[in-house]
Amino acid sequence: MGLHFVLVDLGEVEIMEELNAEKLSELNKGLSVYGLELMDDKKAVLIERIKNVIIEMVHYTDEVPKVNYSDYISEKLSHDYTYLSNIFSEVKGITIQQFIINHKIERAKELILYDELNLTEISYILNYSSVAHLSNQFKKVTGLSPSHFKLLKDKRRCPIEEI
Repeated sequence: MGLHFVLVDLGEVEIMEELNAEKLSELNKGLSVYGLELMDDKKAVLIERIKNVIIEMVHYTDEVPKVNYSDYISEKLSHDYTYLSNIFSEVKGITIQQFIINHKIERAKELILYDELNLTEISYILNYSSVAHLSNQFKKVTGLSPSHFKLLKDKRRCPIEEI
């Protein structure tokens, strides 16, 4: 379509040109061929950006953030955290904090299943103050303790010798 971009980021492209309704429709059709959609609602775009920052922070970064999550998100998106939090809660029906917890527990499950790290290491990677804090949140979200979750994983697999 001959469009020029200013920014390309995870789930986001900012283009230089102003698009009229016809060009916007053409772009939307072109994106849909690839299973993508055009988001032009400012709130929806901001929600997606918040989700992307959290997902990147929890799932794709092994470094422990030097600041708390609210400051990190606020800094990354150049918006006041209270503003971001209110919009997120209004649109998604859960708080940013709960969204972060849900993703941290999913990441913990993944790391437990990999069986390469112990709970102390997992709690450190996920920026928990202690193993007890991780275990308590894990149980609240999943209904299982991390050790019970690990046992269930082991029971689902059958050793070759027993088949």
